[in-house]
Amino acid sequence: METAELCFTPATVLARAIRARKLSPVELVEAVLARIEALNPRLNAFLTVDAEGARRAARAAEAAVQRGETLGLLHGLPVSIKDLEPTAGLRCTYGSKFFEHSIAEQDGIVSERVRAAGGIILGKTNTPHFGHKDMCDNLLGPPCRNPWDPARTPGGSSGGAAVAVATGMGPLAHGSDGAGSIRIPAALCGVFGFKPSFGRVPYWPNPDIWAARSHNGPMSRTVADAALMLLAIAGPDPRDPTTIDNTPEDYVTALARAPEALRGLRVAWSADLGYAAVDPQVRRLTTQAAARFADFGCTVEAVDPGWDDPRPAAETAWYVSLAARLGAQYDARPEWFEPSLAAMIEAGRRVSGEEHGRALLARTAFYQQALRFFSRYDLLLTPQMPVAAWPLEAAPREIDGRPAPSMFHRLPFTFPFNLTGQPAASVPCGFTAEGLPVALQIVGRWHADTLVLQAAAAFEQAMPWAPQRPPV
Repeated sequence: METAELCFTPATVLARAIRARKLSPVELVEAVLARIEALNPRLNAFLTVDAEGARRAARAAEAAVQRGETLGLLHGLPVSIKDLEPTAGLRCTYGSKFFEHSIAEQDGIVSERVRAAGGIILGKTNTPHFGHKDMCDNLLGPPCRNPWDPARTPGGSSGGAAVAVATGMGPLAHGSDGAGSIRIPAALCGVFGFKPSFGRVPYWPNPDIWAARSHNGPMSRTVADAALMLLAIAGPDPRDPTTIDNTPEDYVTALARAPEALRGLRVAWSADLGYAAVDPQVRRLTTQAAARFADFGCTVEAVDPGWDDPRPAAETAWYVSLAARLGAQYDARPEWFEPSLAAMIEAGRRVSGEEHGRALLARTAFYQQALRFFSRYDLLLTPQMPVAAWPLEAAPREIDGRPAPSMFHRLPFTFPFNLTGQPAASVPCGFTAEGLPVALQIVGRWHADTLVLQAAAAFEQAMPWAPQRPPV
């Protein structure tokens, strides 16, 4: 197989070839490292590449195959780790000048589980300063760039992960999502991203566990690849007391039932949740995509959920958390903080304790509204992002003629499901006239991870996106 084709082969296919001794992990890793060497200087998807470590791991993986050992789910497969997650022995920057040269002393749980499953860690992918925003630039170096148009953002905060997957710099990537950070770049880069139910994948170390907002999850070019990675990293761990304390389902096997599992489902479609501004091209493409679910035997109903807009409460909680976590560093070295993060910290400092308390109460009320809504529907479909990728220099200040003064105005479809903890997937569904990817979001009921993956797989069968590659 040619090197380029090897880099775009699905992880599930690669895994079978490795087990059948038709593909060497060494050959695979060398192909991916060559791809990284060629593209990363232009796109900045990786902050750190561990070429020698990956080669050592590949040789060990090949030897294990030759010895006939029992192999893990990810055996011999290259995997990237977002640089908000520690990986022992590798630089871990968190996108911050404070940690520019820091070396992690231990694995986070995702890194630990990827290694235990036989995955080969390639390096650490780019992220904004402590993942604070929906773009992927920081003060450590050049910004991460969108492979469909390098003058535009790939989104954030798992921007490097999305770019790596989209361009063949590894079939599997770890992402994390506190307000949309898996789904945003997945949508803007044209790949698959899955935010599992809150607690399905442990999040440790985590300085703000009780915020109950951040999710670890997979990013990939196909749904089956994401299901494979999720199966390897999901499951409870006492280091994260919010994890779901049961054994995950076999997501890979469940995908075989994907079309049948959707028959008879009640599916809600909302183009704007009743309050969001959406670009007309995005609205048209996602409306057409949602209509495909009728072909799967679903009853699709256009709805306004009747929810209160959760943006003010979500913004308040986000800003307060950043101020509490990073305020001391900001005071010590304000020049090491981007204007966007500095503004969020300052906003958090202006919030009173009572105002913060009201925001948390509003989150509870919003969860109850969503719970009542999902008693009537099995799935909710929405646009994933209300706009396509925007220029690196500046985020859009309006959407469809309506003001969008803050980041959260660009995220009306992502952060609500961090507030509720529901599973949500981003599936590519077309391109704008400028050739930029657009995505549909699939949201499931409480803990309905398998159904969301099955719905994504059915959509993928009907409208396959993986064959379409960015022009880099």
